[in-house]
Parts: sequence; structure tokens; C-alpha cells
Amino acid sequence: MAVSFDNCGKTVTRPKYMAHIVFKTPNSNTFRAMVDFYKTFLNAKASYENEMLSFLTYDEEHHRVAIGIFPGTEARDPKSAGLAHVAFTYGSLRELAMAYRQRKANGIVPFWCINHGPTTSMYYRDPDGNEIETQVDNFDTVEEVDAFMAGKEFAQNPIGSEYDPEDLIRRLEANEDDKSIKKRVEIGVRLEIPG
Repeated sequence: MAVSFDNCGKTVTRPKYMAHIVFKTPNSNTFRAMVDFYKTFLNAKASYENEMLSFLTYDEEHHRVAIGIFPGTEARDPKSAGLAHVAFTYGSLRELAMAYRQRKANGIVPFWCINHGPTTSMYYRDPDGNEIETQVDNFDTVEEVDAFMAGKEFAQNPIGSEYDPEDLIRRLEANEDDKSIKKRVEIGVRLEIPG
């Protein structure tokens, strides 16, 4: 039977990719801080910007991040339910580490560095308190990731093991193999996300 709009079934068509994220901010002061932060954090440029709306891009997409003043918006309560973070992937450990050092030179430092197993990640907060993850994939294939996530070690600890980003850089500078740096240090059972 041919698929049509009237006979489409229940399996939803997958999107091609995630296009962008939008942040709402309460006023012109927080708006300017957010725009400046994301321009620096992502080395982004505005594809359009005025005094209350900014569309930022760092690649071929017309915008990946949008920031706008939404009247009536209140400061973010970090204890409220909702989106935990957004993540940006780098192509290599060296790129992740270089971006860390460049952000650090701009006064932007991560609050949490963790090897989740599937990724080596660094977490930051923007001026409104939204969390941003920068990461690199630790496995070369989907099959390797699937096997790790289906394994005993991930079941015991789906959160991961913290690491020092400066130590990561020392290991890169010592020409240690990326695969050994990306291998998660197993610390046993860990089931709660730090608050």
C-alpha cells in the first residue's frame, strides 16, 4: 500500500538535522550580555541583529542561535524543570581543547569537565545561567557507542568521570594517542547527576 497524506501510518518522519536554538532574555542589559557571550563562545557572527533580536551563525546555516528580548520574561530559576543544556560537537580532542583555552583567554571557563564515555565534554553557563556542553565523540562508529552504552560499565555509571582540562592538554602535547585519552576512567557506581 502506498504511503500518502491520508494513509501515512504512525511512524514519524525523522528530521534532517537540528537547525537552531532560541534563547529568551528579559531586557536589553541581559540581551547584550547574551549576544556578546555567544559571539565569543561560538566565534559566531550576526546574520541579522537589532536592539532586541539577534540571529547568530558559525557555519553554513543562516542561524544556529537566536537571542531575543521577550517582554515579561523573568530571570531563569536553575531549579525549575526544562531544558538542561545544549551541546556543540567538535571534530577532535585538539579542537575541543583549543576552544577551551581560547574561551579561557576570554574569561569563559567550564564549571564541569567530564568524560561521559560516549563523549568527552565540558560544560559552561551563559550570562542567563543556561548550560552549554562542548564535546567530542569518543568512538569512531555508532556500533562502538551502542556496545559501550549497552555494557555493564555504562549501566553502573551513565554519568561519567570528571577530568582536568589542563591535564587533557598536557596529554595532547605529550602526543598521547587520542584513543587512550578518550577512554573513560571507570570509578564504579554513579547514578546521580551533580546539582
